[in-house]
Amino acid sequence: MASTAAGKQRIPKVAKVKNKAPAEVQITAEQLLREAKERELELLPPPPKQKITDEEELNDYKLKKRKGFEDNIRKNRTVISNWIKYAQWEESLKEILRARSIYERALDVDHRNITLWLKYAEMEMKSRQVNHARNIWDRAITILPRVNQFWYKYTYMEEMLGNVAGCRQAFERWMEWEPDEQAWHSYINFELRYKEVDKARTIYERFVLVHPEVKNWIKYGRFEEKHGYIAHSRKVYERAVEFFGEDYVDENLFVAFAKFEETQKEFERVRVIYKYALDRIPKHQAQELFKFYTMFEKKFGDRRGIEDVIVNKRRFQYEEEVKANPHNYDAWFDYLRLVENDADPDTVREVYERAIANIPPIQEKRHWKRYIYLWINYALYEELEVKDAEKTRQVYQASLDLIPHKKFTFAKIWLLYAQFEIRQKNLQGSRRVMGTAIGKCPKNKLLKGYIELELQLREFDRCRKLYEKYLEFSPENCTTWIKFSELETILGDVERARAIFELAIGQPRLDMPEVLWKSYIDFEIEQEEFENTRNLYKRLLQRTQHVKVWISYAKYELSIDGPDRLQKCRQIFEERVRKLMPDKVKKRRKLTAEDGSDAGWEEYYDYIFPEDAANQPNLKLLAMAKMWKRQQMVEDEDDNKSPEESPEVAENDKSPQESPEVAEETQTTSDEPAAPPEAERDAEMDRDDEGSSESDSDDDEGKKESKSGGEDKE
Repeated sequence: MASTAAGKQRIPKVAKVKNKAPAEVQITAEQLLREAKERELELLPPPPKQKITDEEELNDYKLKKRKGFEDNIRKNRTVISNWIKYAQWEESLKEILRARSIYERALDVDHRNITLWLKYAEMEMKSRQVNHARNIWDRAITILPRVNQFWYKYTYMEEMLGNVAGCRQAFERWMEWEPDEQAWHSYINFELRYKEVDKARTIYERFVLVHPEVKNWIKYGRFEEKHGYIAHSRKVYERAVEFFGEDYVDENLFVAFAKFEETQKEFERVRVIYKYALDRIPKHQAQELFKFYTMFEKKFGDRRGIEDVIVNKRRFQYEEEVKANPHNYDAWFDYLRLVENDADPDTVREVYERAIANIPPIQEKRHWKRYIYLWINYALYEELEVKDAEKTRQVYQASLDLIPHKKFTFAKIWLLYAQFEIRQKNLQGSRRVMGTAIGKCPKNKLLKGYIELELQLREFDRCRKLYEKYLEFSPENCTTWIKFSELETILGDVERARAIFELAIGQPRLDMPEVLWKSYIDFEIEQEEFENTRNLYKRLLQRTQHVKVWISYAKYELSIDGPDRLQKCRQIFEERVRKLMPDKVKKRRKLTAEDGSDAGWEEYYDYIFPEDAANQPNLKLLAMAKMWKRQQMVEDEDDNKSPEESPEVAENDKSPQESPEVAEETQTTSDEPAAPPEAERDAEMDRDDEGSSESDSDDDEGKKESKSGGEDKE
C-alpha cells in the first residue's frame, strides 16, 4: 500500500458494479458438483501394485506395515478398530503369537470391549487352539458375566467339541447369575438333546422360582405332559394355582389347566376348574375364560351346563353393573331375578342384603319408589320360596323401621305386611299393623285397604268405625261418602244410608259433588222414592243450572210411569229454554268518518243472554238505573195526564218482560255489589211459576221499543 505525505494509508478504490442484473447463464451448486464428478477432480490414482519376489522384500513390506499400524495405535490407543485390524493382519500372515500379543495389549487398553473378546476367541478357535479359546471365554465370562453372547458362544463351543460335562458346567455357572428366560430354555433344551429329562425337570423347578410367571408354569406343565408324566403335569398346575393364590390369579393358567384335563377326558375336573376360576377372577379379566368354558360345555356338556355358563356370565355382568353404580336398582332387580332361579337361599339372601344396604341418599319419595320394591321382593321371596314366616316378619319390620314416615310412607308395604299376618292367621297382629300405619301416617290408600280388609272379614261394625275415622280425616272425599252409604244400603239400613248422603251434600267442600249428587239420586231411584228424587233434583237446580241436570231431571220424569209424565217432562224443558231466551235491547253508538270527524249516532238492536248478563255485573246496575229513570218519567206523565189515561200507563208498567235498554255511550260505574246468584235463581223460579205467557211478552216488546226510542231521543 502507498502512504501519503501525512503518513496516512491510502485505501484502494473498489470497482463499482455498473450492471447488477443477474447473468444470463446461472450456475448452481449441483452443476458444480456434477462437473467435478465428471472431471474426477477428487479421485486419487490407485497406488501402484508391488510384487514381492524374495524374502528381503517381504520383510521390508512387513516392517513398513507394522510401523504404520504401530503409528496409528500410538496416535490413538483407544480406537479398538486399529488394534483389531492390526491383529487380523498378523493373523492373515499366520503370525498367531504376534496376533495374540496384539489382542492382549488391546485388552489392557479396554478390557470391557465385547467385540475385542469375540474376535480374540474366534481367532483361537480358527487356529484350533482349544485351550487358549477356553481360557479366553473363561476370562470373558468372569469379567463380563452379564453378556449373554459370551455364554452362548462358550457353551456352543463345548457342545461342538463333545465336552458335555464342560458345557453343563458352563450352563451351571451361567444359571447362578439368574439370566433371562431364553438362557434357561437353552439349558433345558441342551439336557433334552441328551435325553436327560430328570435334569431338565430340575432346571424347570429352579426356572419357575427364578421367573415366577404364569407362562413359565404353563410351559413346565406342558413339558411334563409332553413326556408322558400326566400326574406330574397335574401336580405342576395345582402347584401353580396354589403358588399364585387369589391375589395374582390369571385366566390363562386356568384355561391351560382345563385344556390339560380335557385332553385327559376328565370333564368333571374341567368343569370344576372353570367354575373355581370364574368365582375368583375379576369379571373384566375373564373374557377368554368365559369363551373357553362356553366352548367346552357346547362340546361335552348338556343343556343344563350351557345354561349355567350363560347364567354365570350374566351374573358377572350384573356384578360389574352394581359395582359401578350401587344405586342402580334396576340392575339389582335383574341380578336378583337371576339368582333366585339358580342359586341357593343363602346366596339369594346375601344378594338381597347387599341390595337393600344401598339406601337412597335423599329422603324424597321419588328416590325411594324403586328402592322399596327390593324390600317387598325380599319379603315375598322369604314367604313364598323359603317358607320362613319369622324371617319374612323381620324383613317387613326392618323395612318399616327404615322408612322416614314423618316425611312420606308407602301404603303398599303396610298392606302387604297386614295381609301376610292374616295368611299366618294372626288377625290381631294384622290389625295392630294397620292401626300403627294409620296412627303414624294416615293416607287414603291405607284407610281404603283397612276397610277392604275388614269387609272381607265381615266385620261391619269395624267398617263403620273406620269409615267414620276416614271421613273425619278427609270429609271432602265424595267416594268415601258413597262407599259408606253403599255399605249401609247393603246391610239394609236405608235411613242410615240416606242420612249419610244428607251429611255428604251438606259439606262445604267436596272434590266431586256431581258424582255425589248422582249417587244420591240413584239411591232414591233404587228405593223407588220418586218424590224424594224430585226434591233432590230441585235442590240440585238451586245450586247449579247446568244443562245436564235439566236433561237428567226431564229424563227422570219421563221414566216414571204415569199419565202426566210427558207433560212434566215438557214443562221442565220449557222452563229451562225460557230461562235461556235473550232480551232484545235497542242501543246507540257513535259513528266516526274516515277523516276522523264526528258522523253522528247510529241505533241498533242487541240481544243479551242470561249467561252474558251474569258475566257482566255492571249491566244489572245499569238496568236498575234505567228502571228508576223510567219510573220517574211515568210519575211525571201521571201528574200531567188525565185520570183516564193512567190505567194504560199502569198496565204498561206492570209488564213482567220489560228489559232495560243499555246504551253504549253510558259510562256509569258503581261500587255497589250485585245481588247473589242464589237470590236471582229464586226470583227467576218465582217469576216462572207465575206462568207469564209468550203473547204478553210479544205485545210488551213493541211498547218497550217505543219507550226506548223516546228515552234515547231525550
